[in-house]
Amino acid sequence: MLANRKQLLLIVILGLSAYAGLFWSTSKPLVAAEEIPQQLTDQAFWKLTADFSEQGGYFRSDNFVSNELKFQWVIPRLKRNTKPSGVYLGVGPDQNFTYIVALQPRIAFIFDIRRQNMMLHLMYKALIEASTDRAEFVSRLFSRTKPPDLVSSASPEELFAAFNAVAPENSLFEANLKAILDSLEKQHGFGLSTDDAETIKLVYKAFFEAGPQITYSFSNFGMGRRQMPTFEELTKQDDDQGVNHGYLANELNFQALKRFHEKNLIVPLVGDFAGDKAIRAVGKYLKEREATVTAFYLSNVEQYLFQDADNWRKFYENVATLPLDSTSTFIRSVFNGMGGAGYPSSSRAMRSLNMLSSMTELVKAFHEGQINGYYDVIRMSR
Repeated sequence: MLANRKQLLLIVILGLSAYAGLFWSTSKPLVAAEEIPQQLTDQAFWKLTADFSEQGGYFRSDNFVSNELKFQWVIPRLKRNTKPSGVYLGVGPDQNFTYIVALQPRIAFIFDIRRQNMMLHLMYKALIEASTDRAEFVSRLFSRTKPPDLVSSASPEELFAAFNAVAPENSLFEANLKAILDSLEKQHGFGLSTDDAETIKLVYKAFFEAGPQITYSFSNFGMGRRQMPTFEELTKQDDDQGVNHGYLANELNFQALKRFHEKNLIVPLVGDFAGDKAIRAVGKYLKEREATVTAFYLSNVEQYLFQDADNWRKFYENVATLPLDSTSTFIRSVFNGMGGAGYPSSSRAMRSLNMLSSMTELVKAFHEGQINGYYDVIRMSR
């Protein structure tokens, strides 16, 4: 009798176990979703750039540095309103580094229709990884001997005052260029083409020749100097509350950026905002890893997209494929007084204004037919 009871109890336990197994197998996956890695291998990094990138396109300017003096003004609100450890998306050159350092995402992807921008970011990657501190980075970037009396606590003003007193050296340019290409091709094993290497040389030579006074477009250097902020000026800006969040503002920020590069977590892509591949590929990659976009820095690309009847629609359709939540935020740059009242377009310092808007609200408005022109998205920005 006792044996029969034991057998009956065993049958009940096995039955409950089988039921529980069926429940868990149908209510949650047996294998957890792959996560964003804490570090990408060189092979994984280069594969992402190859697999996600599109055919390169044309833009009318070199866009070596930003032309937005006040791009830091939105950072305090960004840090308050967005979630930590998300994903950062951006466009253009090194102003992205300041946003990345401020937001500390798990990974960042930088899109640009120009392959030259991708090469610019790879140049930065090699220089930053090779530099122990800000002074060494500035020395390498502009091919100038590092002043011996610079201290680690130097402000951006002190940093550039010291380097402006030093002349660029052609021998340093040649040695640094070789080191950049060796780092990318030999150390990292990236498959640069001959054209890629020539593009890096062209970009690096612009920084060598113009120095810290390089602007948005090297072709405008000199006569256009008064209209565009220089690299040096951009490093000295703050958030309008007295805090400089720039990646060259202090050693702590620079070292944070250096870690991102050393871990291969800033991935530059050739991507058209209205294209059918790059943004969607990143969206699929992030969804598979259950990651959410924190911020998407657009500069003023939308202004150009709205000059075509379909490109702006294609862009917002691409954005709709990204993993978003209620805190996902667009960062857009608005030029020449389009940001609203109290925005003096005659002032050089206020030529551009950076504004924020909800990504989910804009996608909703787009699907509901409420977006018909560029001013519609500006009106949704604050």
